Amino acid sequence: MSNTRRAFLLGTGALAGAYATRSYYTTPDPSGRVLDAPTNDPLLLNDASELSPTRVAKHITLTDRFEGPQIEALRRELKEARDQGRPAIASAARHSMGGQSMARGGTTLTMDHSWIELDTTALTYRCGAGTRWSEVIRQLDAQGFSPAVMQSNNDFGVASTYSVNAHGWPTPFSGMGSTVQSLRMMLADGSHITCSRDENADIFTAAMGGYGLLGVITDMTIQMVANTRLKPTFENLPAVEFGPRFIQAIKGGGAVQMAYGRMDVTKARFFEDALMITYRPTDDQTDLPPAPGSGFLSKAARGVFRAQLGADSAKRARWWFEAGLGPWIGGGDTTRNTLLNEPVITLDDRDDTRTDILHEYFISPDQFAAFVAACRDVIPSSYQELLNITLRYVAPDNESWLSYAPGDRIACVMLFSQEKTHRGEADMQRMTEELIDRVLAIGGSYYLPYRLHARQDQMQKAYPGLRPFVAKKRAMDPSNLFRHAMWDQYMARV
Repeated sequence: MSNTRRAFLLGTGALAGAYATRSYYTTPDPSGRVLDAPTNDPLLLNDASELSPTRVAKHITLTDRFEGPQIEALRRELKEARDQGRPAIASAARHSMGGQSMARGGTTLTMDHSWIELDTTALTYRCGAGTRWSEVIRQLDAQGFSPAVMQSNNDFGVASTYSVNAHGWPTPFSGMGSTVQSLRMMLADGSHITCSRDENADIFTAAMGGYGLLGVITDMTIQMVANTRLKPTFENLPAVEFGPRFIQAIKGGGAVQMAYGRMDVTKARFFEDALMITYRPTDDQTDLPPAPGSGFLSKAARGVFRAQLGADSAKRARWWFEAGLGPWIGGGDTTRNTLLNEPVITLDDRDDTRTDILHEYFISPDQFAAFVAACRDVIPSSYQELLNITLRYVAPDNESWLSYAPGDRIACVMLFSQEKTHRGEADMQRMTEELIDRVLAIGGSYYLPYRLHARQDQMQKAYPGLRPFVAKKRAMDPSNLFRHAMWDQYMARV
């Protein structure tokens, strides 16, 4: 992939992950001032929202492969937490935004692994739970392979992606969990079990999008596919027509391997125009170049993206750059791994007074126009600054107990820049509740790993599998060892 192509993608905000947590935490006060409290306290953790400072009793980073001694050490840590009545939770990069990756007053386990084993006959790879996608791409790319599904950026941990059942922009897949063959997990009682669709299948599917509440995943076996050279196709269209057209392109027999869309976020033409980008294999699949990391132009493109804050002229320029110039400067060949091999930190806001907050909604293609209308009604009247929306396809998920895609869905990922103040947080919660109400009314759902702003009734309506999931968790973990902020706020009340 050329530097020009990478700059095009990055400069127009091609991401759907949260930004890396800084070394400080912030606590907004009612006056609107932002209180910065720099700290080197190793027991004070935060997540990507920068609004979830959480004091833990113990924080352990696990880097060794889980063999006999390491398994016993993990078993002892969980027993100690259980005996002392403390919660425990496993995490990786803590890119969730509502405290889902930390155990307040408990034991937080940070998984950070780097080992990977490829089985080129079975087209699978086995890796440690905390292996980052950047390492997966590096090792698979060298052998001519690529992850079947991963999140759209490479900073995240593999087991974390499974635990939130995140999706990406490879097609025609559902969440990443659909590509996992098996995993090993330590339960609250210390047993270390194997889970798959054939063995402990109920635990396997409950843990798929189960937010770490059933146990600690130690390693996984996951599907891989061939890395391929791809060529993009660009199509401009009215936003209200995007849903059906996107599905037609993906399912129309054109061998689309990756796809995404965008909409115009300028005030004057808010969500009126859309752009669809689809990637298909080229005829020449020989001598694929290695997938590069972030280059100078990718980092420099941050300025293009960040200039949009409070400047509609910059948003217009960006849309013209993306929808107008895109086919001319970004139409060259690339590879599947190159498109995936980008960290979210590239577009970090570097603003101590603001933070980037994600929303994500899952909409049936035939209801996409209604979603556009809802967003036009709700978002412009808020105080929030919408910088980007990325649209992706998600295939039906009939496995995960907390499925967000019972049928074909358009995943609508929105990135807002929010003030780190009580005023900003209150307005974000109000806007979020209103958007979720409108989405639920058209049969859609919202994604759980972001800020905990939904009402209890909204969560239960969006996730009809919530009650059986909670019952399963309580049966497996009667001492309630595995818990975090999302469990405390919602699930403990079910």
